[in-house]
Amino acid sequence: MNIGLWLMRTAQARGGETAIFKGAEPVTDYAGFHERAARLAGWLAEQGIGPGDRVGIFMKNCPEFLFAFYGVWYAGAAVVPINAKLHGREAAWILGHSGAKMCFATPGLAEALGEAGVEAEVVDTTGAGFAGAMTAAPVEAPAPRAQDDLAWLFYTSGTTGRPKGVIITHRMLAAMSLTYLASVDPVTPQDATLYAAPMSHGAGLYTPVHVLMGARHVCPVSGGFEPGEIFELAKTVGNLHLFAAPTMIKRMTQAAKAQGVRGEGLRSIVYGGGPMYVADIVEATEVFGPVFLQIYGQGEAPMGITSLTRAEVADRTHPRWRERLGSVGRAQAGVEVMIGDEEGNPCAVGEPGEIMARGDVVMPGYWENPEGTAKTLKDGWLMTGDVGTMDADGYVTLQDRSKDVIISGGTNIYPREVEECLLMHGSVSEVSVVGRPDPEWGEDVVAFVVCDGALDEAALDAHCRENIARFKRPKAYVAVPELPKNNYGKVLKTELRKMLEEETAND
Repeated sequence: MNIGLWLMRTAQARGGETAIFKGAEPVTDYAGFHERAARLAGWLAEQGIGPGDRVGIFMKNCPEFLFAFYGVWYAGAAVVPINAKLHGREAAWILGHSGAKMCFATPGLAEALGEAGVEAEVVDTTGAGFAGAMTAAPVEAPAPRAQDDLAWLFYTSGTTGRPKGVIITHRMLAAMSLTYLASVDPVTPQDATLYAAPMSHGAGLYTPVHVLMGARHVCPVSGGFEPGEIFELAKTVGNLHLFAAPTMIKRMTQAAKAQGVRGEGLRSIVYGGGPMYVADIVEATEVFGPVFLQIYGQGEAPMGITSLTRAEVADRTHPRWRERLGSVGRAQAGVEVMIGDEEGNPCAVGEPGEIMARGDVVMPGYWENPEGTAKTLKDGWLMTGDVGTMDADGYVTLQDRSKDVIISGGTNIYPREVEECLLMHGSVSEVSVVGRPDPEWGEDVVAFVVCDGALDEAALDAHCRENIARFKRPKAYVAVPELPKNNYGKVLKTELRKMLEEETAND
């Protein structure tokens, strides 16, 4: 089934209802949304693009992004969304690797692709070509596609080396969307999803479920994440949903406290894409109320491995509420989740191991990368590369990426545990912990700290001694004005390790 059919069906049932907003201003209803997708698909066919082809989308968040999504799917082709924050050369590599024949781009990004010398045809969404596509003869219906056909080629963030292209099929998008309704949050036509995070990733992956349910789609005028703009849109549009990385929620919380607002009109904030520290989500819930839900997934199993419900995030009465809040929840409806040892055998309850997932949301493999596929998929299980535990009630606690575990004196130390401890100290705004080579112990613990004021190592060390085992305490603290992050807000621990290497080399 072509995932684009959901738009056609919603247009048939609710065609006159407003579908897309730019800011608080309506852009089109569902009938108009469907018509634009059908015309774009007809135009793509005239350009020789059809089933099996790939089309890039290198755009800031805007209504045209949605038209491109569904126009490409209606044509039977697959989308290759690219984060708008990437350099033109990085985007050009993705287009070349994917074999995309064409790429839709917003102003500025189109020029960046031209400077990078891409082979694919670049269509500026404000140009005559795109305007002409909106007047082309429409297709009657989305092109037939098999459930296991490519729908979305998702390129990983590539924090180490080149990104890998995750094959996301029509089946995966459908399974992820239906699982969202079962395990994360209901959606109604009265709801509105706000695209504040990149539509090339998590926010965009939630487009199909909101189309299926006839909800409204809101593209911010800023084209991205601005807390003040979100608060105003929540009040104006109402029943607002959004996907946000933990760093975005922290910024929203700080902004709300500074502005004296409490997020009126916000209905659901789904967070994921990185570690959410307990102290941060406790504070956010105190400010905004019970609007938060957590998901855990990867590009290889998009948005669909585990979830922590609204009630679980808000609960402060359960005897283990803090422990559960520090988890990533329980398996979503569409997957099996297991903690496995190095051979993939099940670990005992509470024993650390690799988080493994199996189900219809799991990718069939990487694009033109059989070695990577063989390493990541074993006997149908996705090997996430994340270390975690599962308790007797099925709650999964994500400890760290396997490559980030610190082994000191033969004992595993999980950086997140140390980070959680340090964030409980009032002077610490952000922290990231990495291992540093040590000739005696193998590795020791180093904490990079963003402080409110001067770094007080003695106070932080005393705080750690009171809350965690002595061997887990940082052996060194490094004050930094900010932590290095990639375009999705994830801390680049590789950069922190480089800083330590350079410091050692200069000693």
